[in-house]
Amino acid sequence: MKKMGNTKIRVMVSIGMLSSIAYLLMLLNFPMPPFQSFLLVDFSDVPALIAALIFGPIAGILVEFFKNFLDFVMTGSPTGVPVGHIANFLAGVLFILPTYYVYNKLNTKKGMTIGLITGTATMSILMSILNYYFILPAYTALMGFPDLRSYVVAGILPFNIIKGIMISILFMLLFIRMQNWINKLSVVKHV
Repeated sequence: MKKMGNTKIRVMVSIGMLSSIAYLLMLLNFPMPPFQSFLLVDFSDVPALIAALIFGPIAGILVEFFKNFLDFVMTGSPTGVPVGHIANFLAGVLFILPTYYVYNKLNTKKGMTIGLITGTATMSILMSILNYYFILPAYTALMGFPDLRSYVVAGILPFNIIKGIMISILFMLLFIRMQNWINKLSVVKHV
């Protein structure tokens, strides 16, 4: 019984630590010309993906949530409504969950590559749909932005594809070195 309590504490501490790292990586965001300035690249999805691989998909979602919550508390939002933070959370979840599930089925480096491609495609397509119907209209209503829905195919979709590729390349470089460690720790999955 005591060992199970220690495991839960270790998982909670690990999620907190990975959330803090994700938040710090989120602060190192940068724009990618020629895209709109509100589209920023950061590598904060990497700790969330590590959390998902080691502790299960809920842990990855929690890291995505906590990093956005911390960023909202620390930096706020021009309207008081965290539209950008919600979009970042959704994009992160749509990237890490397909990656996690594909890798879990295949459990090889090739499986991780297929998972990252699937995660990038899922995030890019679903974020385009969410941007068209919900996120960009929210920016228009709350911040007075012009209607940018025509920008989805020309900007949002290619931006998310490029962002997904960049995150995937960085993650694969780390994963090659960390795969054995991740697989060893992932015994504690599905918290």
